[in-house]
Amino acid sequence: MTNRDYYEILGVSKGSEVEEIKKSYRKLAMKYHPDRAEPEKRKESEEKFKEISEAYAVLSDDNKRAQYDRFGHAGINNQYSSEDIFKGADFGSIFEEMGFGGGIFDELFSGGRGGSRRSQRGPRRGADLEYQLEISFEEAALGIEKTISIRRGESCSDCNGEGAAPGTKKITCPACKGSGQIGQSAGFFTIARTCDSCHGQGQIITTPCKKCQGRGKVSIDRKINVKIPAGVDNGSHLRVRSEGEAGDKNGPNGDLYILIRLKKHETFERNNADIYCTVPISFVGAVLGTEIEVPTLYESKIKMKIPAGTPSEKIFRVSGKGFSDLRGHGKGDQFVKVRVQVPTNLNPSQKKSLLEYAKLTGEDISNESIAQKIKKAFK
Repeated sequence: MTNRDYYEILGVSKGSEVEEIKKSYRKLAMKYHPDRAEPEKRKESEEKFKEISEAYAVLSDDNKRAQYDRFGHAGINNQYSSEDIFKGADFGSIFEEMGFGGGIFDELFSGGRGGSRRSQRGPRRGADLEYQLEISFEEAALGIEKTISIRRGESCSDCNGEGAAPGTKKITCPACKGSGQIGQSAGFFTIARTCDSCHGQGQIITTPCKKCQGRGKVSIDRKINVKIPAGVDNGSHLRVRSEGEAGDKNGPNGDLYILIRLKKHETFERNNADIYCTVPISFVGAVLGTEIEVPTLYESKIKMKIPAGTPSEKIFRVSGKGFSDLRGHGKGDQFVKVRVQVPTNLNPSQKKSLLEYAKLTGEDISNESIAQKIKKAFK
């Protein structure tokens, strides 16, 4: 358990209301949830997540908070076990609001402060799964339905997830008499530890199921249809409820999280809901004005007028041709940069025409080539 001040950890004052404490925890949990961390920073996020969760579990409970306010950490450590600190704390609704599964506690606190022995022996929620899905710019812009294949643990059909061979039953653990704990005397105290024979389950499988080898689960490949909404970006997480690992002892399934990876596009680049592209135009078209065709994500091409005297690298805006906003705020825009192409490999007639143009404008071309002059004009 942490020795840091719980109020300081959550960034709230000592007189804060429970709703303010909950709001602060929700914000920090979203920031430090291990599922959102990069692989190299996951361990750091896990430790921070444990710390803020412990602080919230104490400060959101009137009795624990009163003990802490009066006696500090000693009031908590002397009265509550590691697992008791978390009993009664409302984590489920918070994670539901944030779109995360509660299975993270089983992962981080198993055998420690978060997983009570009672919950380990009863139904337990299955683990969440993650699947990386690569899609194209066009698929992200328009939305699409994909069929993916995942391998996950499902309840064994032969033993109904119990782990015991059909026709047999588990027996009460003779070592702990079904309690799941073994008591050890230490002076005037008796310390309980998890039973080594049944691993805290209170029961032992004498004849394991042949299909699952007593695990109660088997690995199966499943095909799942996933709807990708228009506007998803690289790194987006999509949650598919109850498509994760099967729970233990008829517990609910975990969730499946789809991590979106966006392929690079040959023409477009993306910045939030806006897209950018570069389109070449001729020297004459830039000088005299012209109409060009511009590629988009939604039609093959659109017509766009270029006014006379347009310099190279000029950017034009096409409204509503970007990506959809996932929050329903319409579509972004498309920004088109025009790049003037300097003519090369001119024939004698073309060179003569440009020289005549240069003379008419009074331009000195004695020390520089026509191509260099044109390049300078459109930098």
